[in-house]
Amino acid sequence: MNDAPKATPASAKPELIVVMPVYNESAAIPGVIQIWTRELDRLAIPYLLTAYDDGSTDHTGNILDELARQYPQVRVKHGRNGGHGASILRGYREADSQWVFQVDSDDEMGPESFEPLWAARNNYDLLLGCRKDRESPPARRLITTVARLTIGLYFGAGLRDVNTPYRLIRTPILKRMLPLIPEDAFAPNVIISGLAVRMGLRIFQCEAPHQNRRTGEVSIVRWKLWKAALRSFRQTLRAARHIKKGNIGPTST
Repeated sequence: MNDAPKATPASAKPELIVVMPVYNESAAIPGVIQIWTRELDRLAIPYLLTAYDDGSTDHTGNILDELARQYPQVRVKHGRNGGHGASILRGYREADSQWVFQVDSDDEMGPESFEPLWAARNNYDLLLGCRKDRESPPARRLITTVARLTIGLYFGAGLRDVNTPYRLIRTPILKRMLPLIPEDAFAPNVIISGLAVRMGLRIFQCEAPHQNRRTGEVSIVRWKLWKAALRSFRQTLRAARHIKKGNIGPTST
């Protein structure tokens, strides 16, 4: 008897869409796709995993195309280099499912923490895997702290990791948020975290192990990181001002 989970037919609407931005991850991406598809298949979830190639300059694009031929539930979208935030927003806008899960492709957070999020989903609107044991340079830790404090000050406190790339959210609620997020948002997940608090969403948080990347390079370094952080701060404040004008209210979901 074959107990393997059935693949989601191409014409069927998946319950879950995984949004995975990818940039120059030729060394890591085969293993990342393998472990995530294996876990989602084990959980028997009707899903599609969409990898958004952000104009990679190495062999990542070709590798992704080959992986899509190998794994029926993997889709690949190629585009010009617009940044991590742009890839995430594209995935959120294109998602057509009950749930959206966003995770990065750098192998820093694996699928072992996904099952608790998925099991708890019926009682929550946004479920976050907060990065545990994260080792980052002082500049990145400071920026993360400032982002958390900004959300707490302008939207409301309570979130431990406002920019975690490990989040499960109800798609209809996500679609309500997207008009308030700038098209060029550097860190859309930070704004989404703030909106979730202000809307009174039911939020679940659990620890998710984090490890430093073992392959590739961080795409933003040195002064560019500070410049991007300032841009993210300004965009987050802009979203907070929109809320004050009454453009979005609490959800009853």
